[in-house]
Amino acid sequence: MEHIPKALTIKEWAHDDRPREKMIAKGATALSDAELVAILIGSGTINETAVNIAQKVLASASNNLNELGKFSIKDLTKIKGIGSAKAITIIAALELGRRRKNSEAINRKQITSSNDVIELFQPTLADLPHEEFWVLLLNRANKIIERVKISEGGYTATTVDVRRIMKTALEHHAIGIILCHNHPSGNHNPSNDDINITNKIKQAAKTLDISLLDHVIVTSGSCYSMADNSLI
Repeated sequence: MEHIPKALTIKEWAHDDRPREKMIAKGATALSDAELVAILIGSGTINETAVNIAQKVLASASNNLNELGKFSIKDLTKIKGIGSAKAITIIAALELGRRRKNSEAINRKQITSSNDVIELFQPTLADLPHEEFWVLLLNRANKIIERVKISEGGYTATTVDVRRIMKTALEHHAIGIILCHNHPSGNHNPSNDDINITNKIKQAAKTLDISLLDHVIVTSGSCYSMADNSLI
């Protein structure tokens, strides 16, 4: 019968490869990205420590956590030493990080600039492989009432229902709205379709005494505000 190698336990790791002990002694901020991922992985293989595997995981994402956040379970399990359970743990941790950042942003409550909108939506939308279109609903003081996902689509476009946006704004008694969607391609510039739908929504909102304040395009890099660029 073929011998199945047993995964190394933390006690069997080299002293320098014990990130849990390092975290206890020095705190989480003292750990490298690879060491933090290694803690999530938990154990290595007969030939590699969890830190070695974590380094491979990060290398597969060009050592960029934003890129790693785009990985699926299938993507991660292609890496030797990563099974479905470890892949799920990594994805869950990254999702918690996204949600924490998003919670911090929404606690701002009041929108004063396009940067506020970017801070609110970039953690949610930047890493998605498909487009999503959201509307941010504001009261008279530009404080957030709610944010609502209107639609999601493919890699290059999503269908936007103007009537649904207006219905949503009226139901929440919004005085102002801000549109936001992502470009998975990484190109933050608005397309002709983006500009046309923005103008269409602006006109529909105006008839209901609702102000369209901005339309922000999010990517994992730079973002684009139509208001800042005099397109609204």
